[in-house]
Amino acid sequence: MNSTLSLVDFIVNDTSSLSEAMQKIDRNTHGIVFISDKNGLLIASLTDGDVRRYLLSGGEMNCSAITAANKNPKSTTSLKDAKNLFHKRDFVVIPIVDKKGKIVDLYTGDIKEQKQFRPQLNVPVVINAGGKGSRLYPLTKVLPKPLIPVGDLPIIELIMKSYLYNGCDDFHIIVNYKKELIKTYFKENETQYNICWYDELVPLGTGGGLSLLKNKVNDTFFFANCDVLLDSNYADILKFHKENRNVITMVCAYKNFNIPYGVVEIGKDGIIQEMKEKPLISYLTNTGIYVVEPSVLDDIKDNVPIGFPDIIEYERRIGRKTAVYPVRGNDWMDMGQFPELEKMRHQLLGE
Repeated sequence: MNSTLSLVDFIVNDTSSLSEAMQKIDRNTHGIVFISDKNGLLIASLTDGDVRRYLLSGGEMNCSAITAANKNPKSTTSLKDAKNLFHKRDFVVIPIVDKKGKIVDLYTGDIKEQKQFRPQLNVPVVINAGGKGSRLYPLTKVLPKPLIPVGDLPIIELIMKSYLYNGCDDFHIIVNYKKELIKTYFKENETQYNICWYDELVPLGTGGGLSLLKNKVNDTFFFANCDVLLDSNYADILKFHKENRNVITMVCAYKNFNIPYGVVEIGKDGIIQEMKEKPLISYLTNTGIYVVEPSVLDDIKDNVPIGFPDIIEYERRIGRKTAVYPVRGNDWMDMGQFPELEKMRHQLLGE
């Protein structure tokens, strides 16, 4: 196993909750944990895909991890066999067990071997780059949020490169605040991007600017706020959207939060019903990344400010199908506030 990895980060016990398992999946960055019984013997595996399917079938994050797991995990008893098994199919980690079935090592393959081919999706990408970025003030007094650098590149270009990697090179960018600076940056950029610009005459919120795209985008498209990066499988997200015939698919990230206090639930007359010491709360949060059908554009009023969540709520109310595609918390990087911007820099650059 890679010397920087630890067995502890890949193993949970059979009493662990789904939330606890997801914390380790985020920590080890390989998208999988293995479940052991009280004797330390391997009994199941759990991937982020298993968790996603479980939640989409109605499961909850506070349930036991074993309920969502694969009860027939693959394993080997030698490094040689692990290498052979790893290359036969699309595995990310192979557990190596002793004669009793206890995990003693993990084979994660060579880094170069783990790079997977990504389908070229050729889907339009719409980026909302019109906001003032008030949470990053006073930095945004000088630069518009899309041009704030994360390393050598501004955030908007990092976003665009992530879509280019997935075969999406048709960009539609909605601008307003300091729009000429943004346009000038790309005009003078050595890399030529295929961009259509849409100028807001007044601020239209996170969703209203889409009204400018009517009759301009006629295919299913990705829609992203200009302060988030997603390191996930875009092809799977698009496949989920189309197979389920959604009009909007919201990409949401698992988040876990430890309350640093003991929590008490009470009933009538102050009777204590339950006490939890520093409980872990799990939830799904909107990443600001969506897959959208062009028919949604027809439902957006021209030049009327509106948030995109309000557009989703309208589509839901009139009976059109809207859904969530869950991703790991670490797959989502947000730069909307200074602490999150520093986290993004650290995650991307190790700064």
